[in-house]
Amino acid sequence: MAQKKKTYLKILTPPDDLKEIKKKVRRFRLTKLRRILVIVVLLILAVSGTYLLMKNQSYEHARTASEYPSSTSDTSSYAQFADGIVRYNRDGVAFLNRRNEEQWIQPTQLGNPVIVINDEAFAVADNGGNTILVFTEDGLKGEIETTLPIERVSVSNQGIVSAILRNDSTPLIISYDAAGNILVEQQASWSTTGYPVALEMSDDGNTLAVSYVYVEGAAMKSRIIFYNFGETGQNSQDNIVFSEDYDSTLFADIFFMGDDRCVAVGDDSFIIYSGTQSPQVERKVEINQEIQSVFHSDRYIGFILLNQEKSGYEVRLYNRLGDQVTSREISGLYEKVKIDGDEVIMTDGSRCCIVTVNGIIKYEGDIDFTVSEIFRAPGLNRYYVINVDELRIIYLTK
Repeated sequence: MAQKKKTYLKILTPPDDLKEIKKKVRRFRLTKLRRILVIVVLLILAVSGTYLLMKNQSYEHARTASEYPSSTSDTSSYAQFADGIVRYNRDGVAFLNRRNEEQWIQPTQLGNPVIVINDEAFAVADNGGNTILVFTEDGLKGEIETTLPIERVSVSNQGIVSAILRNDSTPLIISYDAAGNILVEQQASWSTTGYPVALEMSDDGNTLAVSYVYVEGAAMKSRIIFYNFGETGQNSQDNIVFSEDYDSTLFADIFFMGDDRCVAVGDDSFIIYSGTQSPQVERKVEINQEIQSVFHSDRYIGFILLNQEKSGYEVRLYNRLGDQVTSREISGLYEKVKIDGDEVIMTDGSRCCIVTVNGIIKYEGDIDFTVSEIFRAPGLNRYYVINVDELRIIYLTK
């Protein structure tokens, strides 16, 4: 009788051979993984190189990609805010999406409207009048009526507004919440603080920086004061947490950069203050050229300077620490200058000049479209350009 085969019996691989097989499998997998990683790295380098090449080269032409006509044709002004555009004039404030469509409109009666913008709120004030309107992306947040004419306004992300109100030789600096309630009031005069010429509210609404001008003898001098309305300033007289006088420089502009820097700009220098609870002078930077205009973002401090030894002008950028990062000559002067990301965008009528933070003139020319506002659009070398007639998306080409 034949013996049945026992199917549960298997031929065992010798242990040494099994280890060798596993080593070969691991080597194969590692070799395959290395090849994949090399291909991925090469692709990333190629894409990054192409992107940087396209981003940092000069272009000759601006072409129109899309057009969105306006529903109105008037003398409105425009400003970039959040994910859209603010249109404002004497009769109203409107918020537009990026297809030039009205999302909401607020009727107003303003003699000379001016706008100040923060990340999450903006205010439209009647310069020389008595009305301040506070808005968010969703619409009107509050309306403020002042008792004296408005000279300067600043707004925090919470909608807290600080304003310089004209009153002959004793102007007022008043901070309001969005509903118009007075939070803090400071009386200024030539004999005490001096006359306030610039102010800025920190993003959180706790700190107010003010630049004053006063006369001592026959000389005009400046005084920088920081007021803190939080716990830090409660134990200080008049909420003053910093005050310093400057003999040789008049500071006509002051602004915050994020939540830990404030910059005061004078006629021949600028000063960086660190901290907002108890500010301290971090650095003073001398500028030995005539300042034509000042602009800034949370990352950069920018100047348009007059070239002293030759014709033309200079675009100069400093970082948050006061180190110079860019200096580039430009041939003409532009009415509007702004920083958008890592680019300086300058416009005057239909003339446009774009300079990167690396000092490359990306574009300089006439875009055949009067510019009221311009800012970067999604995609490479694309921009939103708006005026009273339409919104365009343009792109730069060789």
